Amino acid sequence: MVDPQAMPLSARSHRARTRVLLSGVLGSLMIFAGSIGVGWLASVSPLNRDPLFIALRTESTGVLGSVIILALGCWVLFRAWWRLGQELRGWPEGSLALVKRAVWLWSIPLLVCIPIMSRDVFAYIGQGRLVQAGQDPYVDGISSINNWFQLGTDTMWAQDGTPYGPLYLSIEYLVVQLVGQSTDAAILIFRAIAFIGVLLCLHFVPKLASLHQINGAKAAWIAVANPLVLLNFVASAHNDALMTGLSVWAVYLACQRRGVWAVIVLTASIGVKPITLVLLPFIGLLWAGPKATWPKRILYWFYCGAILLGLMTLVGWMNGYWFGWLKVMLFTGTGYSIFSPLGIVILLASGVFSAFGISTDWILPVVKLFGRLVGVALAMVVIFRGTYSHLVQRLAIAFAAIVVLSPVIQPWYLLWILPFFAATGVRDDWQLLWVHLTTIYFVAYQAADQLFIWQFLQDELGSLPQMLSWGVSALCIAYLLIIDPKTRKIAPELLTSTRWHYKRLR
Repeated sequence: MVDPQAMPLSARSHRARTRVLLSGVLGSLMIFAGSIGVGWLASVSPLNRDPLFIALRTESTGVLGSVIILALGCWVLFRAWWRLGQELRGWPEGSLALVKRAVWLWSIPLLVCIPIMSRDVFAYIGQGRLVQAGQDPYVDGISSINNWFQLGTDTMWAQDGTPYGPLYLSIEYLVVQLVGQSTDAAILIFRAIAFIGVLLCLHFVPKLASLHQINGAKAAWIAVANPLVLLNFVASAHNDALMTGLSVWAVYLACQRRGVWAVIVLTASIGVKPITLVLLPFIGLLWAGPKATWPKRILYWFYCGAILLGLMTLVGWMNGYWFGWLKVMLFTGTGYSIFSPLGIVILLASGVFSAFGISTDWILPVVKLFGRLVGVALAMVVIFRGTYSHLVQRLAIAFAAIVVLSPVIQPWYLLWILPFFAATGVRDDWQLLWVHLTTIYFVAYQAADQLFIWQFLQDELGSLPQMLSWGVSALCIAYLLIIDPKTRKIAPELLTSTRWHYKRLR
C-alpha cells in the first residue's frame, strides 16, 4: 500500500477533494432519506399509500428516525461545504470547476426529495389552478377553488392574494395544465424551474465577481454551493431561486453596458417576485456608464422605466391581471418573524403595551410603515451617493436595507442579496464569519422547522421531533467547532483575521 504522506501534494489534494465531494453527496442522500418520513406531501399523493412511506410516516420510530437522519444530513452537507472551502484555500486554478461540480453533485439527490422546510410549492399549484379557473390570484384566495386543502396548500394562503409576479403566474398555469392534478409531478417541475435559477447564479456570479476583481470560485462557493442555498432553492423548490438567478444575470448584463437586455431580464425577475424592482435604478446607473452626468443618468432611468412599463403592460394585457401585482406588493403582508429586527421590536412593544392594558393592534402597521420608509430612504442614499465602481455593492446595500427592515424575514430572503455581496467581495474576517454563523443558525432552524407529521402522531409526540432536531444540530455544531480535527480550525482562523483587520484599521 502506498503511504499517503509520501504521495505528491497535488495527488493527496485531489483525493481529499474527492472525499469532500462524496461526503456532500452523502449528506444530500441523507436529506433525501429523511424527507421520505417528514417531508411534505399532499393528502391526495399516491405516495401516501406506498408501504415505505406508511412505515416511516405513521409510526413514531419512523418519524423520529427521519428527523434525526434529516438533521444529520444537513450537517454532513454543511461540513462538506466547509471542507471544500478549506481544500480550495487560496482558490487556485481549477477551483471554480470543482465548486460547480459540487453544486451539481450535491443537488442531484435534492432534486427528487420530498419538499422540506417549506410547503410554498403547493401554493404554486393552487395559484396555477386559480389561473386555470379564470380567477384573479391577486384578488382571490386559493380557498375559492375546490379540493385546495387536499392538494397540500397551507391554510395561510386560503384568503391571501399571491405575492408573485405575472410571469410566475403563467409558469404556474402551464405546469398545472401539463400535469393536471398530479402534485408530485408538479413539484418535480417546479423544482427543475428553481434549479434553473441556481444554475443562472452558478454561471453569472463568478462572471460578475471577475468584473470586480474578486475570485469567481470563492464567490460561487459562498453564494451557490452554500448548503442554505441548496436546501432552500433546490430541496424546498422556492421560486426565489429563479428570481435571484435572473436578477444576477440582469446586473451582469448592465455591468457590460447591455442595458436593453439587462432591463428585459430584470423585468422577468420582477415577473417572478416584484421585490427586485428595487434594482431598477441601479441598472439604469450601470447602463449610463461611469462618466455619465446626472441628466444622462436620469435619461437612462427613463429608458429603464419605459422598457419595464411597456413589458409589464404587455404581460398584464395578455393575462388580464394588468398591475395587480403592484397592489399586492405595496399593501399586503401580515405578521412578523422573531429573527427580524423589526419583528423583535414588535414583539417587545406588544408585550410592554399589553402589560398596561393598551391595545397593540396599531403596532405592526406602524412599525411596518416605519421600516419601509427607512429602507427606501437608505436605498435612496446609496442610489445618489457613491462611486460607479461600487455600484453593485451599493445595489446590495439597498436591497439588504429593504429586506432587513421588513417585519417578516424568511431564511431564504437573505439569499436574494448574498450573490451580490459575494460578487463584490467577502473578506476572510468578520464578513465571512458572519456568513458562516448565519448559515449555521438557519440550517439548524430550518432542519427543525415545518416537519410534516400526521396529527395523531403530533398529539402523541408533541414538540419531541423539533427538540430532537435541535439536539442533533447542537451536537453536530459542537463536534464541528470543537472536536473535528479539520473544521475546528475554521472559526479561530476567522476570529484571528477579524482581530488583525481591526488592529490594522486602528
